[in-house]
Amino acid sequence: MASDLQTSMIISAAGLRAQGQRVKAISENVANANSTADTPGGDPYRRKVITFGNVFNRELDADVVRVKKILGDQSEFGLVFDPNHPAAGKDGYYKTPNVNGLVEMSDMREAQRSYEANLNMIETSRSMLTRTIDLLR
Repeated sequence: MASDLQTSMIISAAGLRAQGQRVKAISENVANANSTADTPGGDPYRRKVITFGNVFNRELDADVVRVKKILGDQSEFGLVFDPNHPAAGKDGYYKTPNVNGLVEMSDMREAQRSYEANLNMIETSRSMLTRTIDLLR
């Protein structure tokens, strides 16, 4: 059975992992923001969105956060008229990814802050655990 301080560290570590996966998905979105389809008239990169869920951990007797799903954002692709573009369809339009740089940067900032909050919690718990051990000596 883990102590309360160990439990808080494990819960925070789960938060770190979840936010790390979120940052990875956001980075992939940003990296593919200007990509186009491989074939004429095809779909380009579709933005990824992560959803989180709580999972009950029996050993800790507490909920920890996990990535529940990584889904494709179903919002519309952009359209650009350029009949000479290799990805253009018969109508002369090609689709652009449904990635908005401003939204991605906002999501990245939020993920970064959540990551830092979990890291600070781990550091605080570790410090308290160390102080407790020092008092017991």
